[in-house]
Amino acid sequence: MIPNLSVNFAGIKLKNPVLTASGTFGYGYELADLIPLEKLGGIVTKTITLEPRAGNLQPRIAEVASGMLNTIGLQNIGVKAFVEEPLEKLNKIGVPVVVSVAGAAVSEYVETVKILGRQNGISAIELNLSCPNLKKKIICHDLLLMQDVIRGVKKVSKVPVIAKLSPLVTDISELALTAQNAGADGVTLANTYPAMAIDIRTFKPKLSTVKGGMSGACVKPMSVRCVYDAYQSVKIPIIGCGGIMTGEDAVEFILAGATVVSVGSSSLVSPGNLIKVIDEIESILRGKNIKSIREVIGSVNTV
Repeated sequence: MIPNLSVNFAGIKLKNPVLTASGTFGYGYELADLIPLEKLGGIVTKTITLEPRAGNLQPRIAEVASGMLNTIGLQNIGVKAFVEEPLEKLNKIGVPVVVSVAGAAVSEYVETVKILGRQNGISAIELNLSCPNLKKKIICHDLLLMQDVIRGVKKVSKVPVIAKLSPLVTDISELALTAQNAGADGVTLANTYPAMAIDIRTFKPKLSTVKGGMSGACVKPMSVRCVYDAYQSVKIPIIGCGGIMTGEDAVEFILAGATVVSVGSSSLVSPGNLIKVIDEIESILRGKNIKSIREVIGSVNTV
């Protein structure tokens, strides 16, 4: 028996539940010569902003035990350049494309999505709500501002809107529920965790911005908990991410309530890990004699 790995996420049909994670796979097409991208469930692009951004100063990546820190600063070519070349190349791959969008104000999110809305081949928008606003406050930590962003984007978006949330809150389920009530069609849980590292040879921080976002295997248990908590409260589907290195990790997120998962740091170690995760999910289901991945979603409390 070959298990059915297909899922429906907010009306988007995916051949399997494995996506790339924003920020770890470039614009999504660059590794086409290294792995068969058409085997993925979908591709989430690096975050796009209204205007080009140079990003933060180097150094902006540092390895830590079982993970990494980053402070890229949303470096990207801007939405107009994105639709001129990367999007065209993405559309040739033949899998759903989710474009990650960020801004420092509601108007920037809305205008960026308006421009994207004039293009074909975009399956969904993922709102990066873990970036700072004009007052340097994380957007999703301001519930009213987050609601305004989601509502503003929903008015102009022709495709489902997914809210990517920060785990740095007391109650992630409240945050996810607020996103749902504002009109989000799905949530991504969770973004990176604030952290820092110091070089004891130089006595200086390892990142130019001192602090950055931590990802990798070390954050998985915390992110699984985020998915589990949110799944108890929301009706919209969840993308689970954070430390997925193997198919076992992916199934753990799905058992907790994720409909799909996005794989990030693992693909930096080896791009082929994305395909390996898909194969391992299938193997796990086959070993359990489970016919469809949909039977597993959120089932941790029913077994």
